[in-house]
Amino acid sequence: MKGKSPDSSQTSFLMSGLSEQLNPRHPIYQLSKVINWESLEADFTRLYSRRGRPAKAVRLMISLLLLKQLHDLSDDQVVERWVENPYWQFLSGEHELQWSAPVASSDLTHFRKRIGKKGAERLLKLSVDLFHPKIKEEEVVVDTTVQEKNITFPTDAKLAKKVIDTCRKIAIKEDISLRQSYSRTAPNLLRQASNRKSPRQKKIAVKATRRIRTIGRAMLRDLLRKMNDKQLKPHIDTLLNSASIVFQQKYDKDKIYSLHEPHVECIAKGKAHKRYEFGTKASIARTRDSGIILGALALPGNPYDGHTIDAVLKQLKRITGTQPDILIADRGYRGEKDFGNTQLVTPSRPAQDDTEYKKRKQRKRFRKRAGIEATISHLKQDFRLGRCFLKGEVGDQINVTLSSAAYNLRKWIRFRLEIFFNLFYKTLKNVFCWNLNYYPVSFLT
Repeated sequence: MKGKSPDSSQTSFLMSGLSEQLNPRHPIYQLSKVINWESLEADFTRLYSRRGRPAKAVRLMISLLLLKQLHDLSDDQVVERWVENPYWQFLSGEHELQWSAPVASSDLTHFRKRIGKKGAERLLKLSVDLFHPKIKEEEVVVDTTVQEKNITFPTDAKLAKKVIDTCRKIAIKEDISLRQSYSRTAPNLLRQASNRKSPRQKKIAVKATRRIRTIGRAMLRDLLRKMNDKQLKPHIDTLLNSASIVFQQKYDKDKIYSLHEPHVECIAKGKAHKRYEFGTKASIARTRDSGIILGALALPGNPYDGHTIDAVLKQLKRITGTQPDILIADRGYRGEKDFGNTQLVTPSRPAQDDTEYKKRKQRKRFRKRAGIEATISHLKQDFRLGRCFLKGEVGDQINVTLSSAAYNLRKWIRFRLEIFFNLFYKTLKNVFCWNLNYYPVSFLT
């Protein structure tokens, strides 16, 4: 059942309301006033049943999700910080200061599952609508990056050890007696296999890796022989992935790199410091001049960049209501250039008959394109795009979308601060006639 927001019709006799205690010029205070909370609650109401215990208020849960991404916090941390920060409480719809946690941290997980991909995209649209006059640009920049998953670096020995541990846990749960548990042998072999880069230990490490993979296959066969259909049914997916891990070879395609995140891809972006990244490809689209993120997609399967344009344009249509005239990208998008009314532009040598004006325009356009690299860096360093802690492909999409929404909110907050400092500077200059050196607060690039 959908929860209700706190009632503000009757205030406390002993305590004044939050709106009377807080600074109305604070960006979070102003943000709570400009967001259309009624529209959000109407959109999310259909996700709730009409029966059962009332859930927490929609405004509270949305605020916690956005604050979590905005300040790069975990679920536990954002709940703890919420109690300490009255501005966060006011954003969440509270009218009086609260002294206890509003929800358990696990409630954020349930709410993310409830809203899914479409709900996260609705929050991105919310952040875009804050800049409504500025998003009507004819040119949009698009680029892809890798959203790494929260998994260990996969090696043959570590994956085989994981299969052995999984088989042992399943056997204990189903009350099956295995021929051998390898509880002491497997850790010793994993320790030996970790010295593969040492010249003196390489031969021992290769032998240990081969042995631990053999043990994984033997243990898996032993478990499957002793399981009946009823015992096999709840573990079928895990056992199939385990079999793929212990039987996959060096040059096989569609390898599995994690037992608990089997959809993870190995992506090579040509970086000098990081040859391979394990996660999901993500596409980011932002306006050329104002730098507002209009679209964010997780792209499972590691598709070619040029084949992602259709999905990007469809999302831009859903969020902004229009499609850009020109889409600017790097050379990784080579291929088709025309997508309906949108033209894809990539760096190339100018034609011999191009005028100087056209050449200058193209150079300026591609210098602007490079700004999206800094945007992606901010998303990874400040807004939790660098490592995805959410489960599955749905978690990848939710994380990249909420990261982009938080980036837009931070840009809006900086914009409000810039307006405040501009007014403050002009007031000082007019009243005192001082010759001040003014350094404005710049936008995030």
